[in-house]
Amino acid sequence: MKGNNPAFDWHRETVRQGVLVLAAADSALSEQAITSTFSASPPAGGTENKATIKVVGVGGGGSNAVNRMLQSALQGVDFWVLNTDSQALASSPLAAQRKLQIGEKLTRGLGAGGNPAIGQRAAQESKAAIEAAIQGSDMVFVTAGMGGGTGSGAAPVVAGVAKSLGVLTVAIVTTPFSFEGRLRQRQAQEAIQQLKANVDTLIIIPNDKLLDAVDPNMPVTEAFRVADDVLRQGVRGISDIITVPGLVNVDFADVRAVMQGAGSSLMGQGRATGKSRARDAALSAISSPLLELGIDRATGIVWNITGPPDMTLFEVNEAAEIIYDLVDPSANLIFGAVVDPSMSQEVQITLIATGFGATEAAADARGVASAGAGQQAAAMQEQQSLRQPPLVAPPGPPQRQGSPPPIQVPEFLRKRRPKAY
Repeated sequence: MKGNNPAFDWHRETVRQGVLVLAAADSALSEQAITSTFSASPPAGGTENKATIKVVGVGGGGSNAVNRMLQSALQGVDFWVLNTDSQALASSPLAAQRKLQIGEKLTRGLGAGGNPAIGQRAAQESKAAIEAAIQGSDMVFVTAGMGGGTGSGAAPVVAGVAKSLGVLTVAIVTTPFSFEGRLRQRQAQEAIQQLKANVDTLIIIPNDKLLDAVDPNMPVTEAFRVADDVLRQGVRGISDIITVPGLVNVDFADVRAVMQGAGSSLMGQGRATGKSRARDAALSAISSPLLELGIDRATGIVWNITGPPDMTLFEVNEAAEIIYDLVDPSANLIFGAVVDPSMSQEVQITLIATGFGATEAAADARGVASAGAGQQAAAMQEQQSLRQPPLVAPPGPPQRQGSPPPIQVPEFLRKRRPKAY
């Protein structure tokens, strides 16, 4: 019944109070009081529905990214960190109920030792606890640094659990720097292949590409912080579109339409200040070193512009025109604009290009075709060599014992007549 619906009762009481306010307009009732009456929030337990978004940091790199998100006051998102290292978990500022030590029996809280197989087994041991943490989500971000033990081994398991529950699953991962060694590079590539089969959208951020956008004199520790911060910006660029009321609001269903089953995706970021800040930020985002392929090949684009309170609609339109001119006309585009009071002069654009699966399949097909053509050419060459008789040198004078081997003079030189001078 309507009388038992708290949301309905709240709206009815709001209207009643509004009538009383209008009746008392001749009194000394201030405009501020009228505004506060109509801007009151509905009580808890009302019918207002919001998308439940969770960010799960897996391993050291993923947990560090989550810690940075906490510092940046990301709105409307629940955070979790998963790790095999109990000491690393204890250092996280998250509440204890948001921390999950996986593989407690297997690793005894001592970590995976850089072995993805142990990270995978640890996640499988704690699969029920992972499922309980993800249950009830509409969207899950899995963040991790590829190449290590826990991140590479457990992230595909966590993503697989989320996707099996029907949750929109997006993985944002980094690949190792070159100086981290070939073993971590190989482990990262193997983990990425496993992730592709367990997520809707996979955003890969090559750490080496970050070197093109930072100061060459940056210390190693700061380089890892930059990598963690890129993970944070990737999550925020998507989640803000859904959770933060802005100039342009986007439904969760719109984001799902672009990112569900999108496969491999790329991310670009741009920041700028000055008179043409929105335009410059858009140009920086589409030319970001993180974008290994052009956005004209993407079948879906999710992009978000965030700026200070003085950001104008003209600036938003100027940035949009630059991006739309490069995108395929048939691509599905989702766009959000958010005003951040903490920003003063800078405008930031985050762009997610999705749907490169067809491009990858075509590249693989070309690779298979070229490999097949190469094998066919080699086989034909081998057949021709079998048909031709072997070259036999013409008989020469008997060779004396101990004398050097005779010089083999080609036949066309032997037939040439000496020139008369």
